[in-house]
Amino acid sequence: MEWLSAGLDIVLHLDRHLASLTAQYGVWVYAILFAIIFAETGLVVTPFLPGDSLLFIAGSLAALGSINVHLMAVLLCVAAFAGNCVNYEIGRYCGANFFVHHKSRFLNPAYVERTHQFFERWGSIAVVMARFVPFLRTYVPFVAGMGAMARPMYYLYTLIGALAWVGLLVYLGYFFGNIPWIKDNQGLLVIAIVVISVLPVVFGLLKARFAKPKAP
Repeated sequence: MEWLSAGLDIVLHLDRHLASLTAQYGVWVYAILFAIIFAETGLVVTPFLPGDSLLFIAGSLAALGSINVHLMAVLLCVAAFAGNCVNYEIGRYCGANFFVHHKSRFLNPAYVERTHQFFERWGSIAVVMARFVPFLRTYVPFVAGMGAMARPMYYLYTLIGALAWVGLLVYLGYFFGNIPWIKDNQGLLVIAIVVISVLPVVFGLLKARFAKPKAP
């Protein structure tokens, strides 16, 4: 269980680990950050990687001069966009080749068609909002691809989501991350950011759950 303990230590003390990585690897820290953000958004099997917290803490470290904040923001926007595009293409390939052509008993063509209709109608909102919700930002691109959401629409809104997500959290960390109270409570602040990000989804689900059906 040492690997689990080490993983929890990295997540809970990401600020210290990122600072040591920066001191140890220098400019290679850009590649490390790029790889983490790409994997967290682009690989369905790695939704547990730090996303929001990593961006915020990287921004706060950039304010100390060890990282160029603007270069980092550009690179991580590219990583987030590229990751979601790869995830989408994997989902599109799987949807067409495994679930439709092979007539999967768990996800038959009718389910894929319903998913397609959903993303054609609500996809732009779902793709942008999911970017701010842990786990959803990993799975929504895959499902959007599986449902064959139109590529031009998906690419446009995933770019908007990437710019908003990376820009907001990196520059929040850059401008406010080293304020003493915030620095001492970075864990709580990141949790608050995640909770606020999830609230629109929760409200939407509750509204759909308790909405009265329209009269025919």
